[in-house]
Amino acid sequence: MSKLEDSVNEILGIEKKNEVSVTDFVQPAPVPRKIDEDKPHVDQDYENSRENYYNLIDKGNQAIEGILDIAKEGQHPRAYEVAGQLIGQVAQTVDKLQDLQKKLKDLKELPKTADTKIQNALFVGSTAELQKMLNRKETPEAREEKKIENEIIEGKTKD
Repeated sequence: MSKLEDSVNEILGIEKKNEVSVTDFVQPAPVPRKIDEDKPHVDQDYENSRENYYNLIDKGNQAIEGILDIAKEGQHPRAYEVAGQLIGQVAQTVDKLQDLQKKLKDLKELPKTADTKIQNALFVGSTAELQKMLNRKETPEAREEKKIENEIIEGKTKD
């Protein structure tokens, strides 16, 4: 402590306390994550996100109750403004929770609803080339001819 602080403490009759060091504060242990090996990672992430959103919503509701009490006591417009902002943030968190459910539903439905039909396929070439392509059987000579045609189309020539 400085001399000024010592003098003020002496005048006020405050005894000198032991100084607190940084090592006196213990960091809390991180919360262990529950990992279920039977579930896919998407489901684990969904459950973890869902739990976090519910915790945020609960804490937001508690904060709203507290700030509304303060606003009622003080009748200050800024307190009501803060309460309104907090209500909006909790509402956004609820929307994010609903979006999370929709995204999981979309992820799980995607492989089942994939459209494998091809419509409006376009062939660029003459009718003779189309007939040749349709009638051609896959033989080693045909594959070699196709390779040469592709090289010519891409601007390369076989030396």
